[in-house]
Amino acid sequence: MRVRTDDEVYRVDAVWLGPPKATFPWRARYVAWGVGIVVFLLVTAVQRQVGFGFDFINTGWGFVITIALTRFICSRISHERPLSSVLTMWARELTSPRETTSGRGGAASAARIRVNQQRPRKRPKNRAAKRESAAARSQHRRQQDRRQKEVRGVRTPA
Repeated sequence: MRVRTDDEVYRVDAVWLGPPKATFPWRARYVAWGVGIVVFLLVTAVQRQVGFGFDFINTGWGFVITIALTRFICSRISHERPLSSVLTMWARELTSPRETTSGRGGAASAARIRVNQQRPRKRPKNRAAKRESAAARSQHRRQQDRRQKEVRGVRTPA
């Protein structure tokens, strides 16, 4: 048994074929006409800025570029992904924060390092501080030895 979906309803494109009995030889959705007009205006503006004149050849190439760009843009647009969501996604991709790949700072320099003529020496400790640190070290070793000797489940007398 084959289950039919409602995809056919959404596959219908809003298409204008032209005036009655004088239709165009191609099918284009309404959104494609709107995108094409905007793209053509942008392409001709770029051509003028680059320095191309407004003659037959340059306008023809403008139409060719417009058709190619319009087909590319409209191939990304469907009833499930309308033009507004594609433009929003494009804008968010351009404005999203990026990871910085360049390092901060510059070349390493020893200009701020202070150099003394004598090497630094350890400060002499007094004898009481030496005894305290030795006692603390030995107590720490005894605790480590006790932990290592413990067997799981068996208590050792403390």
